[in-house]
Amino acid sequence: MLNVQPAVVTKEEFYEFVLRPENRDRNFEYIAGEIVEVVSNNESSEAAAKLIAYFGNYVLVNKLGRITGADGGYVINGEDYMPDAAFMSRKRQPVRPNKVAYNPVAPDLAIEVLSPGNSASEIAIKSAHYMAAGTVLWLTDPEAKTIDVWIPGQPVKRLRVGDVLEGGDVLPGFKLEVADIFDD
Repeated sequence: MLNVQPAVVTKEEFYEFVLRPENRDRNFEYIAGEIVEVVSNNESSEAAAKLIAYFGNYVLVNKLGRITGADGGYVINGEDYMPDAAFMSRKRQPVRPNKVAYNPVAPDLAIEVLSPGNSASEIAIKSAHYMAAGTVLWLTDPEAKTIDVWIPGQPVKRLRVGDVLEGGDVLPGFKLEVADIFDD
């Protein structure tokens, strides 16, 4: 579930808020001038963990770049997001940034797993910003058992159980049965 602070804040105020000692063990995103706390649930966390295991292994075995989990932050179109998982190719960012809270370079691939508290407007804003940044997005809905594949410049493709998720140009050769993410 995501809890939104209603007041519009500056980026500087966002960073000050995030760095407070009482917020040390919490995750926040900066979306449309608002501070949004990122809170997951077991179902969403499990789907994210499975995706990281499958695509992460592929990335590591093939030495394609770096992966991050839900604590990895990125600056996306001027806002600060923490996707549930992400992939950064060595081509896009040859050197890992040194000790930055939010990587200044948008990832090649972001995986967002929906939780019950996500609002339609948050998802619309984030999806548009990922596309503007040139980031492929796998928007995963554990409740509906779907993965919406967003590729900049292309129509969104909805995958269901029975379909195969492919890595496309970002992860060439990667294939995964959608059912493997949502099996019980």
